[in-house]
Amino acid sequence: MNIGVIFGGISTERDISIKSGIAVYNALKQLNYNVVLVDPAFGKDGFIQSVEEAEKLPKFAELDPKIHNKQKYLECISSPNFNEINLAFIVLHGKYGEDGTIQTLLDFKDVPYTGSKPKAHSIGLDKNLSKLLFSSIRIPTPRWTVVRRNDAENFELAEELRNEFGKRMVIKPNDQGSTIGVTIVTDGNLDEIHNGVKLASTFSDLVIVEEYIEGREITVGIIGDEALPVIEIVPQSGFYDFEHKYTRGKTDYICPAEIPEDVASFTQELALMAYHIIGAEGFARVDFRLNEDNQPFVLEINTIPGF
Repeated sequence: MNIGVIFGGISTERDISIKSGIAVYNALKQLNYNVVLVDPAFGKDGFIQSVEEAEKLPKFAELDPKIHNKQKYLECISSPNFNEINLAFIVLHGKYGEDGTIQTLLDFKDVPYTGSKPKAHSIGLDKNLSKLLFSSIRIPTPRWTVVRRNDAENFELAEELRNEFGKRMVIKPNDQGSTIGVTIVTDGNLDEIHNGVKLASTFSDLVIVEEYIEGREITVGIIGDEALPVIEIVPQSGFYDFEHKYTRGKTDYICPAEIPEDVASFTQELALMAYHIIGAEGFARVDFRLNEDNQPFVLEINTIPGF
């Protein structure tokens, strides 16, 4: 069997996807599979034969958007080289990988792939839509509102948001991951709220503003229909941002989380409910905040978590 590990891509999460792809490639090689790394940002030239070559790939900031665009994905999947691939292991984070785009192309190509079908990915990456689904079956999720990009320049909006959520709130793009474009407001500063909405709107047409849940960061991985043990995420300082996620030593991961057994079981149950309501398959990760009363709140679901 020839496995193509699809990684990299053109989303803002490209740099993390490269690291994930290399990790998956190495694991599959250790299991004696025939593996090739495939970076769709380079179209028909995206077939990479070694880790050394992968490590030299340009980072997201170095890509030329005039050359590296979503049309390259179609060129890559249509390439004769792709005919040799029997299974695609998708490790593309963010847009065009975690939104159902690459999965749809592979469906047309009739190449089986890991993870969920396009619809589940599309719902999972859309924070507003997934939160609406969570709420429909009473999965606890932080109270939220949606701001459109066209309203981001309206400074009066900042005061309205403070009136609604108080001094503490989380502002983030609707369809990004890896805490890209996220602002956590802690003191109700109107300039900080205004700038947070503007920042998030540069990454997405919709901005999510939600109540800040004081408490602990926990997460639950899912494989198949099994919820894995709850993990607590403890950043060394500040909040669990991009730097703390991807810099070795910046964050401690406690597994299993030191929480009551019944709370852990309930959190795993909620994770599976979130997984099933969006129609996810194969694997995913569900992120939570656990408040001081040990009530878990689902923040979001990641249909292609980091590897």
